[in-house]
Amino acid sequence: MEHPGAASLRGRAPRGDDAQVGTATGTSAPTTDAAARDRVLTLVGGAWRELPPGAGDRVEATWVIVARPGDVPEAARRYGSSDTTIAVLEHRGPLAHALDAGHSRRARVDRTPDGDVVLTAPTLSFVEETRDVHTGTLTCVVTDHVVITAEQGDAAVLDHAAARLCNGPAMTGPGVQQVLAAVLKTLVGSAADVEVALGEAVATMERLVFSTERTDDPLEPIYDLKREIAEARRALGPVTSVLPDLISDTEDPSVEHPARAWLPHVQGTADRIDRHLEGHDSLLDAMLQVHLAQVSVRQNEDMRKISAWAAIAAVPTLVAGIYGMNFRHMPELSWTYGYPLVLAGMAVVCVVLYRLFRRSGWL
Repeated sequence: MEHPGAASLRGRAPRGDDAQVGTATGTSAPTTDAAARDRVLTLVGGAWRELPPGAGDRVEATWVIVARPGDVPEAARRYGSSDTTIAVLEHRGPLAHALDAGHSRRARVDRTPDGDVVLTAPTLSFVEETRDVHTGTLTCVVTDHVVITAEQGDAAVLDHAAARLCNGPAMTGPGVQQVLAAVLKTLVGSAADVEVALGEAVATMERLVFSTERTDDPLEPIYDLKREIAEARRALGPVTSVLPDLISDTEDPSVEHPARAWLPHVQGTADRIDRHLEGHDSLLDAMLQVHLAQVSVRQNEDMRKISAWAAIAAVPTLVAGIYGMNFRHMPELSWTYGYPLVLAGMAVVCVVLYRLFRRSGWL
C-alpha cells in the first residue's frame, strides 16, 4: 500500500478544478499587491523559466516565491490550497511566532488530509567580517502542481535554488519534486558553506593558540566560535530530524518514488555537516584546555623568574642589613678596603646565583 504522504511528494491526480492546471490560463491567480511582489517560475516543456507562459503553453508546474513570509497563507489561498493547509500555515507558518523573539526556529513536516505538504526549516548563513552565524526560516508548501515558498533571513536559499533550476542541469521527476529537490539541496549546501567557513575560523584560531609569540588572550574568541557553532548545530539539527519524515515516504519498494534518488543523499550530507560541526566544537574544547595549560605554564615560569630574582636580591639585602645594625665593635668598619671588598663579594655572589638560575632554566 502506498504511504499516505507519498502522493503529495510524488505528484498525484489533480483535484477537481486542477484539471485546468496544465494550461497557461489554468495557473493564473487573481492579481493583488502581494501577488505583484511575488516571483513566479513555471515549468514549460521540461524547462523552468521566470517568464509568463505563452497562450498555448502547457504549464507542468508552478513555483511561487513569496516576497514577504506573512503573505504565504494569502498566496496559498490564491493558488487553491485547502482550508486545512491555510490553517496549518497560520498556526505553524512564518507568522506563528513572529512576535516571540526568543522562540527557537524548529523544522517540521505537516501533511494535510488532501495530501499537501507544509515544510518549515531553518536556514544558515555566515558573515565573514564578524564570524557570525545568522539563522532564518524557510517555508515550503507543496501541492499537486504548485509549490509556494517564502524565506526569512539572509541565506538567499530560494534565489540560489531558482538559479539552480533555471540555469543548472535538468532535474528528473515531476515539477514539484524538482522544486523540492532544488530547495533542500540548496538549503543543505548553504549549511555546508557555513560549516566550511567555521572550519576555516577554527583553523585560524588554532594557529593563534599555538603561536610562540605572545598574543591577545584567545579565550573570548574561542567562546565566540563555540557559540556560533552551537547556533549552527541548533539550526541544522531540526533539518536532520525532518528529512527522515520525507524519506519515509520513499521506503515502500513497491512504489517508484522520484525522491528516492536524492533524499538519502541530502540526509547523508546533513548528517556529515553535523559531524563536522561537532568535530570543530571538540577541537575548540581541546584548544581551550591547551590554552589554559599554557596560561598555567606561563604563570609558573613567571613565578620562577620572580623567585630567582628575589633570591639574587636577597644577598645584598642581607649584607647591607648586617652592616646596617651599627654595632660599635665591627672590625670590618675600620678596614681601609672593607667597603669595596663587601661590594665585590656581593657582586660575585649575585653573578654566581644568576648563572646557576640561568643554567637551571629559571631565568
